[in-house]
Amino acid sequence: MKGYKIMKTIIVTEPKNVKVIETEKPVRKPGEALLKVLYGGICGSDLGTYRGTFAYADYPRIPGHEFSAEIVEIDENELGLKPGMVVTANPYMNCTTCYSCQRGLVNCCEHNETLGCQRDGAFSEYFTMPIERLYDGKGLSAKVLAVIEPFCISYHGISRADVQPGNKVLVIGAGTIGTLAAVAAKAKGAEVYIADVAAKKVDYAVKTFGLAGGIVNEGDDAFIERCMEVTNQQGFDVAVEAVGRPSTFQNCIDAAAFGGKVVLIGVGKQNLDFNFTLIQKKELNIFGSRNSLKKDFLELIDLVKSGAVDLEKIITDEYTVDNAPQAFEDFDKNAANMLKVVIKF
Repeated sequence: MKGYKIMKTIIVTEPKNVKVIETEKPVRKPGEALLKVLYGGICGSDLGTYRGTFAYADYPRIPGHEFSAEIVEIDENELGLKPGMVVTANPYMNCTTCYSCQRGLVNCCEHNETLGCQRDGAFSEYFTMPIERLYDGKGLSAKVLAVIEPFCISYHGISRADVQPGNKVLVIGAGTIGTLAAVAAKAKGAEVYIADVAAKKVDYAVKTFGLAGGIVNEGDDAFIERCMEVTNQQGFDVAVEAVGRPSTFQNCIDAAAFGGKVVLIGVGKQNLDFNFTLIQKKELNIFGSRNSLKKDFLELIDLVKSGAVDLEKIITDEYTVDNAPQAFEDFDKNAANMLKVVIKF
């Protein structure tokens, strides 16, 4: 029977345990497309699931929400999508009925289920998705198209802060999301600095993407002193947290200028005990940023297609699907030296 063809699937059975297993090839339903997955990116949330630290993780879980795929089967549709086209997809499954969804804020649906997080993801050789969630890659390579989604996460956060040309922007966290947030802010004309405890990542981000400068966080006092130096003692117009730790959120609060903006993209489990009156004293604008919107995908596919951003430079490591367990193990042990890790299916 057609539905019982076998394919390879990557699964996290429990923390620190990844396996490649055989599963049944899916059969699409009306309104869905059958996709042949080409590339998948290991997200920080996937790594957190592997480590057992991700706030939304449970087990067993098929990871993966950053991916590119070739359409195998699809119904005739208004989007002009056809078999053979290479696409990416919006992986945030919203409920359509909650108050957020009713207001069009589908990215922060109260009952959101993101692929690879609250529900099984796309790390299989074949996958099905609702047609309306698919976006034409417009000729971008499958490898580059697989990292559009994390770029959208970063871009959405920068958009939340309404970053303007000439703004001084600090991004804390030189992982994929932080680096791409810096790239997004630079694309909007900002003067962008990136910070991390990992000097190699800071150096890579600054040199690769032409940022204004980098700050290696060697301790809170020295860090804030350096932030004041590069802003003429004024602080940053926008400070972006892309780590998910209490200390780095505090760093953003401290580094932001009076009347500045703080954007929280990072996801963590820990609480922060701090003098919240500092928010009032500085009259800070604090923005949470969750997931992204269809417009983010469409705008960034066009931006990358235009050549304004060389997104492939964010990819530092590539593995085959059979080597997925090694990919997770290596990323776990060498996160300070690896940026975006992709799996070729």
